[in-house]
Amino acid sequence: MTEVKAAAGADMPGDLGAEMLGFVNELKAFRTDIQKRLEAQEQRMTMLDRKTLSRARAPLSAEADAGAPHQKAFDAYIRHGDDGALRGLPLEGKAMTSSSDGGFLAAPTVALQVQDALNVTASLRRVANVVTVESANFEMLVDMGDIASGWSTEAGTQAETGTSTVQRVVIPVHELSAMPKASQRLLDDAAFDVESWLAGRIAEKFARAEATAFISGDGVNKPKGFLTHAKAANASATNVQIGTIASGGDGDFAATNPANALIDLVYALGAQYRANASFVMNSKTAAAVRKMRDTDGRFLWADSLAMGQPPQLLGYPVLLCEDMPDIARGSFSIAFGDFKSAYTIVERPDLRVLRDPFSAKPHVLFYATKRVGGGVTDARAIKLMVFG
Repeated sequence: MTEVKAAAGADMPGDLGAEMLGFVNELKAFRTDIQKRLEAQEQRMTMLDRKTLSRARAPLSAEADAGAPHQKAFDAYIRHGDDGALRGLPLEGKAMTSSSDGGFLAAPTVALQVQDALNVTASLRRVANVVTVESANFEMLVDMGDIASGWSTEAGTQAETGTSTVQRVVIPVHELSAMPKASQRLLDDAAFDVESWLAGRIAEKFARAEATAFISGDGVNKPKGFLTHAKAANASATNVQIGTIASGGDGDFAATNPANALIDLVYALGAQYRANASFVMNSKTAAAVRKMRDTDGRFLWADSLAMGQPPQLLGYPVLLCEDMPDIARGSFSIAFGDFKSAYTIVERPDLRVLRDPFSAKPHVLFYATKRVGGGVTDARAIKLMVFG
């Protein structure tokens, strides 16, 4: 085609023929340049695709990538006692502890597994008010009376209203510890999921200690349970005392109409608290209560209709806490109240672990600590049944 045009251009005038030949040559050079650029671009794209395929898959989220260094460092510390990587982490968010604390922050997965296990156990956590703090104490103000109010008219003189009483409640945070142990041979096994094992053992010990303290703790280096709070007969109980209702029998329920005591217990609680109230008792007490019937022969106890739902007694949910006392003379075996208002659990979110390979050789001890506190914040929101 070029030769044809060139031949054709030979018959044209000299200037026009030269211009046509120059145009054809420039067009050929432009086409060659475009082809070279496309080939170079294709080579670059092919190289980029190869690098992308050969590289490992990126993490699914930035959060997982941010937690990976601490996760790997904590695993190395638990398995082999190598704390160099933990000490090199930045202090914000995933820092090592101070030397006085003697431990390192647990990996996020371990801390979450422990926290989830504590929340699902049969503990007062399921019905109480749980607060996370960063300080050594938790303070709150509780209004012990109604807000002052009054009626007024346009022309009348407004009388001065009374002042409500406010009580200041301070709940200290105490250190809860557990010390599971494992052999070094087990820790060296790469197939052994050391984090799940450690979280399970810590959660088991913490759950038992917490459940007991929230019920009957004396407040000395541990949370104060609601059964050790000041109590008085319901007719004479003050705003800072838990009211008690007699069971009607000698170390047991009354021989006739035993359910009347439960009804008295329910309606001894203020109407403002009954909407969110629940029963708390252990399994032995529940076995005695669920045999009771009303005058029409129907059981007072109703089993849950769906998995995960608590059973109900007189229309209120029942929490089975095995740390509640058995029915006996002078025992407070049944509690009824709005525990969201009545009892507050205070905890610090961090879980610290110290590896000790020396104290129990050839085993390795793991000293885990967590700070937890608890106490009654509104005694009016709980009523107890006392067995005379």
